[in-house]
Amino acid sequence: MVAQASRKRAEEQPVIPDRLYFKIGDVARLCKVETYVLRFWETQFPQLKPNKSGTGQRLYRRREVELALEIKRLVHGEGYTISGARQVLGQLRHTSPAPASPVVPSEKPPVARNEKVVATIGHVRAELREIAGLLAASQPNASRKRARVASMPNHTGVLFPS
Repeated sequence: MVAQASRKRAEEQPVIPDRLYFKIGDVARLCKVETYVLRFWETQFPQLKPNKSGTGQRLYRRREVELALEIKRLVHGEGYTISGARQVLGQLRHTSPAPASPVVPSEKPPVARNEKVVATIGHVRAELREIAGLLAASQPNASRKRARVASMPNHTGVLFPS
């Protein structure tokens, strides 16, 4: 019986195409809801924030499409209210394991690490000032005026040779 429930749940999940962005109509078709429902969910679930194009078109990323599918499952499939689904999603977000940090933790206390970062930034700033000074010193003399239009020698006397 458990195998039937998991098989049924797997069948209900639509296949999300491998694209970077999805328009609201595409997400609505995947979720099998109207577009106004997605716009309403955006106001109720702070996690659902699609980007907008220059023309105002909503552009959903894959994680937002997955979130919309999860909201639909909770509200339409499981029977949660909007506030109940919001609480469930908030709990899932807080209990999900954090992604592994690529930075190897050092044994130094965070204060010492911050001081080291500040010192490094200070050295970089000093080097950049030195480079800017060298570049400013190597500029040609500004008092010498250059011709605005370069003259081209006219060997043939014809403006456009054929």
